[in-house]
Amino acid sequence: MAFLITKFLVTSLIIVLVSEVAKRTDKVGALIASLPFVTMLVMIWLYVEKQGSEKIANHAYYTLWYVVPTLPMFALIFRSAEGVSTKPPRRFLRTLSTWPAGSKS
Repeated sequence: MAFLITKFLVTSLIIVLVSEVAKRTDKVGALIASLPFVTMLVMIWLYVEKQGSEKIANHAYYTLWYVVPTLPMFALIFRSAEGVSTKPPRRFLRTLSTWPAGSKS
């Protein structure tokens, strides 16, 4: 139970740190947030919990495939901040909904 609380506190601390830095400077906050802290932290937790290298490798593999379809979200947020309409076309939404995430052979 103590380990679970430690994981919670360390992970929460990173999120709070990034949000506080982003309040002061947008560029540094974005840089810290864009680093793969969460992925690395999860892989460290998996390693500490002796989950095995295959489990850690699978996590890294699936993280890659789940990041790719989220990238357009940042373009939509940026365009929304500029006052441009963000109604995505139906074809784009269908493409995202059928993304072959995790189609590992």
